[in-house]
Amino acid sequence: MRSKNIGKRIKAFRKMRNLTLAQLGYMINKNESTISKYESGNIIIDLETLYDISDALKVPIDQLIYVPSAEKEKTEEYIPTFFDNIDIIYSYYYDGRSDELIRCMMEISNYSKGNKKKVYFYMNFKDYNMYQDCENKYQGYIEHFHALTNIELVNLDTGMEKSNIKILATFLDTDLRWGLYNGFSFRPMMPVSLKMLFSRNRLEESGEFINSLKISKDDIKNLRHYNMFSTT
Repeated sequence: MRSKNIGKRIKAFRKMRNLTLAQLGYMINKNESTISKYESGNIIIDLETLYDISDALKVPIDQLIYVPSAEKEKTEEYIPTFFDNIDIIYSYYYDGRSDELIRCMMEISNYSKGNKKKVYFYMNFKDYNMYQDCENKYQGYIEHFHALTNIELVNLDTGMEKSNIKILATFLDTDLRWGLYNGFSFRPMMPVSLKMLFSRNRLEESGEFINSLKISKDDIKNLRHYNMFSTT
């Protein structure tokens, strides 16, 4: 199962780079058939080859390694209920520039730095089976406090653009939480704050759901009252 998931991720990143099986094989001195078997999970990839694939695809090796929640080591660190026993978080926001729903995915890695866990964030993809093929890719760290979860991100392509996500009250027993994304837009160029919904499960993209992502009258009322844009 783990080999199949690694292979699936290799395939996704290979297609993102517009590489054929033969081209990737040439880059790591393997034939096309072998690469195909790696991607299908029919061959277990040795560590040295995995590093070669990581270098060829220009992605960190831990982005290729899949570790299901059930296999992660239990630790004494504080993990709020919303993030407990899960390694994928779905998120959504509404983009008024293009008048469309934007899908995002966050992977929570098993790699830790102190009390922070590494995350990968994929913003604006079309296909859930190929969510790594997206407009913007970020890596960073997630840190939990009692009342707040903070996520710091850096754009993987530019290495410069930094973003931040804050989600309130993740200790509550719920599958949905609103959060605030702060980052930078290139179309047009300006700093932005986004109202973003985070979910433990993939959500049905109905018209009613999309409308819920738009800035509401209550949001505007609170903005005028506090002179701040906030989500709860």
